[in-house]
Amino acid sequence: MKQISDPLPEESPGPARHYRALLDASIADVLKAALRIIASDPALVFTGTRILAWQKKAAALRRAQEKEGLLVPPALFVSVTSQCNLACHGCYQRGTHAGPAQKLDPGRLSSLVREASELGVSIIVLAGGEPLLRRAEIAGLALSYLRILFPVFSNGLLIDDAAAAEFAKTKNIIPMISFEGFQSETDARRGPGVYDRLLCVCARLRQNGIFFGCSVTVTCTNADIVTTDRFIREMLAAGARVFVFVEYVPIEPGTEALVLDDGRRTALYGSIDRLSKKYPALFIGFPGNEDAYGGCLAAGRGFIHVSASGDLEACPAAPFSDTNLARVSLREALSSPLLSKIRSHHHLLTETNGGCALWTNRAWVEGLVDKGRKCDE
Repeated sequence: MKQISDPLPEESPGPARHYRALLDASIADVLKAALRIIASDPALVFTGTRILAWQKKAAALRRAQEKEGLLVPPALFVSVTSQCNLACHGCYQRGTHAGPAQKLDPGRLSSLVREASELGVSIIVLAGGEPLLRRAEIAGLALSYLRILFPVFSNGLLIDDAAAAEFAKTKNIIPMISFEGFQSETDARRGPGVYDRLLCVCARLRQNGIFFGCSVTVTCTNADIVTTDRFIREMLAAGARVFVFVEYVPIEPGTEALVLDDGRRTALYGSIDRLSKKYPALFIGFPGNEDAYGGCLAAGRGFIHVSASGDLEACPAAPFSDTNLARVSLREALSSPLLSKIRSHHHLLTETNGGCALWTNRAWVEGLVDKGRKCDE
């Protein structure tokens, strides 16, 4: 990675408008592709059309906010709890937020979603820990904000018949069930018997007419497995219609060998292109091709993360913050000096050594926080 030095000015309006227009168009294209996949289900089509219409309005609202000096990302990631019913090897939540279990107050979580909607956020990704430990709250939020898309990244084991029936009423929730590959890969990371239990969960979701997907943490050990036609066909047969491939970030010490090398990373995104053309499903890589957007999309350029304790962070894998949403509004938090400093280096944050350039340069990010604290003293 290029040497990071003192903060540079925010990117100029011309390039900024270009990448944001490209990002907005990409989100709209994904939503349109989803509409084609669900064309046979009128209820899902109605919900999808409403979400697509909001994305267009939200993009215009974000542009208006930017003219006033506030950069609002299209996507907000919220870790609604640090608690989990599993203890998976290499879990980023345990690696980045060790300590007592935490979660945002229910009232603050609700008001945060309201603020995000008012500012023009299109997508609110819910994660954890295990987000479905707060299932009733999540369902309530989805019903209150029907135009927002709520992908919920879950280990899936808490989705019983009652949960499936509840999700069937909230068409804007997309459960994203975590698989690591086939039975041997999934059970090795998540525990014996998990794979078979997840197939039962998928059957339950499919029987209730729920649009759901499969989330895969991609490492050097499973990359050649999870991109095979055999795996994709098995997941399609189980009912999955979205595949999100997340590059592994070596937050847990001693797991650096699991990181994708350059060759496997290139192969992964080549496979995503190939699979997108071959199968009736959505295939998404994260963090994706950041070069197309001029560098790292964290820190509000494309997305932002809220930790279980309410800290506003640049990225789920960069647990550093100078602002807590339990004390300030989202509007105020988005103007965080830390986020501004990170964005000023977006063009240098392009190396994804382990899926996250900010994690690779965590000492630099932590130094920015420390400098900010000294300035406040």
